[in-house]
Formats: sequence, C-alpha cells, structure tokens
Amino acid sequence: MLQDRAAMVTGAGRGIGREIAITLANEGARVVLAARSKDQLEATREAIESNGGTAAVSVADVSDETDVVALERLTSETFGPADVVVCNSGIGGPSKPLWEIERTEWNETMDVNVGGVFLCARAFLPPMIARGSGAIVVIGSMTGKRPLLNRSPYAASKTALIGLVRTLAHEVAPHGIRVNLISPGAVEGDRMDWVIERQAQAQGISPDEVRAEFASSSPFGRLVPARDVAAAVTFLASDRSASITGEDLNVSAGAVMY
Repeated sequence: MLQDRAAMVTGAGRGIGREIAITLANEGARVVLAARSKDQLEATREAIESNGGTAAVSVADVSDETDVVALERLTSETFGPADVVVCNSGIGGPSKPLWEIERTEWNETMDVNVGGVFLCARAFLPPMIARGSGAIVVIGSMTGKRPLLNRSPYAASKTALIGLVRTLAHEVAPHGIRVNLISPGAVEGDRMDWVIERQAQAQGISPDEVRAEFASSSPFGRLVPARDVAAAVTFLASDRSASITGEDLNVSAGAVMY
C-alpha cells in the first residue's frame, strides 16, 4: 500500500506512535522515527528492522523549531522528501481544575500539541508542494469533542487541531496534498493508564472504576487497541483515500459517533 514511500512519524517511541510506525513500515514505507527519547526510538526501529522494514531515528522535540527543521532535513537526506507525515506527538498536560493550572503548564500543552503540528506542517509542506502530492495525518483525540475532567488545556489543544486540519486541507488541496485528523477514543496503553490514575485521584474512586467508565462509553464495552488507530492512519496515508481530505475520523469504538 505504501511501498517505497518516505514517511515521518512523531512520537514514534511508544504507544500509538510506535504502532503507527511499525504498521507503515509493514506496508512498505521507509520511516523516520521522531521523539525525545532515543532509547524508545531505537526500540521501535529494532521492531521494524527485525520484520524486514526500513527505519531511521531522529531525536527531536516538536515544539522546538530548530529540531523540526533538522528533522525534515534528515528525512529528505535519508529517504527523500516525505510522502507521508504523521503528527502524533502530544502530552497529557496538567490534570487539575483550570483555576489551579499555571500559565507555563497551559503554554507547554499548547506548544507541543498544537504548535508541534504547526511546525511540522510548515517544515514538511514545501517539498510536498513542489512535488504536487503528499498526505499529512494528525492524531487528535475524542477529548476535542467531549469533556474530560480536569484536563482543559489538553481538551482545548485537541479541539484546536480540528480547525487547523480543516483549514490547512483547504489551503493545500490545489497542490495535490491531503490533510486529515484521527480522533482516537480511550486507547489501551501506558498513556491511558496515566489518565486513569489521575482521573481516579480527582474523583476519589478506584482506577478500575475509572477504566470501567471509559469502557462503558463504547457500545462495544471496551477500549481501543492501538493497532486500530494505526490501520486508520495507513488508510489515510495511502492512495485508497485519494478523495478524503479535511476529515476528522473517530476511532473511538463508538464512544463518539459524529
């Protein structure tokens, strides 16, 4: 599906990002892996190469303009200009009522979750425009559409991505480039475990009760496997979705149905 295409995935060291990178590589893409932890990136690269795939590592902070420019340069020099860019990096931000949140905490959440997408798009789009093709997939969250207790900076950042993606998709469509957003639900893994622990503390209930609450929001009664998000990314990155742009795809096990 993506044979010999150059792809770049941020936040590729663990969780959804690792699953996305591995899935893209399994579909034939040559993948640049970006994140702040070299050890985690090397583990992802090892997983890809052990299965016959091709990957390169770039330690980068997506909120740092210099890092992002260097990331694009490394991608172009290693595999050629990116055909696919997956903006997955994000942080959970503070978990407390808005009136207790420091301005620095708010700014950090926005700088990574929204600013990182802006910087990556700005750096990687010029070669795509010159070539007349490309696909950008941004990973948002269902929290951009529904409340999550004590997580206002995170919710605001994920809602902002909806507007960013729709507008950017309109801007770059004349250049043959597609931009789409995926809004995962509660995805199984370390990040979700972190959220559950803090929600349990905030509500004064057990983590098992919080996990059951998240699962009950799905008509399937379960969380979302990371592989399902990766499959959606692969589809949106491929020519099979050639007429899809500016969309916000919920991969939430039915927790969000609009």
